[in-house]
Amino acid sequence: MRYEILFVIGFVIMAAVIAIAVLKDCRRTFIVPEGYAGLLYLKGKFVEVLGAGRHVRWGRYFTLDAQDLRKAALLVAGQEVLTADNVGLKLSLLVNYQVSDPAKAAHETQNWQGDLYNVAQLALRTVVGGVAVEALLKQRLEIGAQLLARVHPEAAKIGINVHAVEVKDLMFPADLKRAFADVLKAKQEGQAALERARGESASLRNLANAARVLDGNPALMNLRLMQSITAAQNAGNTLVLGVPGFVPLKNGNAGSPATDTEESGAS
Repeated sequence: MRYEILFVIGFVIMAAVIAIAVLKDCRRTFIVPEGYAGLLYLKGKFVEVLGAGRHVRWGRYFTLDAQDLRKAALLVAGQEVLTADNVGLKLSLLVNYQVSDPAKAAHETQNWQGDLYNVAQLALRTVVGGVAVEALLKQRLEIGAQLLARVHPEAAKIGINVHAVEVKDLMFPADLKRAFADVLKAKQEGQAALERARGESASLRNLANAARVLDGNPALMNLRLMQSITAAQNAGNTLVLGVPGFVPLKNGNAGSPATDTEESGAS
């Protein structure tokens, strides 16, 4: 009887150990980091999307694939595009995006990054191909809005939310750079000449106004003359004035009209 009890106890303990081992083997714990989504699969078949945190599932053959949900940027660099006026440019884009549907991004396409790159590239060629080069320089923000309108719906089909598309770099051929530089230089020189002409016109108007004031007020003219003389003396300069009616001396004698008369009478 005693041996039977010991046998039963041993059997129960062994069964408990086996049960614990089996349960432990069937228990799966998954930890999804913050900013990620976990794609849970059972024997390769998608089950559900797990949020950030610790998750426990019972059973075997579970696997987890983490998908990054944080905002990111995709650079579409060095795209050679012809504008509407057949000018070849090289542009680069910056696409700001975020995975909005991790299951669709993982299952709808083999490489959603590559698909997003191709969509942005095609949109760039379509939009820039319909704009002249001069308008492109003035409407960079509007070009970005047009690109976003084309890229966003296509990206949404694969579970990607595009926040913004911006023209990052705009590179011109060397000859076109020189042409734009010449145009800018000509505009600046013309603006400078216009400002000089305006200044000269204003100065001439001021001189004309001053002349009219002096012409109608002789006393003011004399006062201005005295101010000029005083300023010249203070500066150590010599001021030479011409006085109307003044006849210079010749050989020490005043060459006056009276002397000429006397000589005529003597003859």
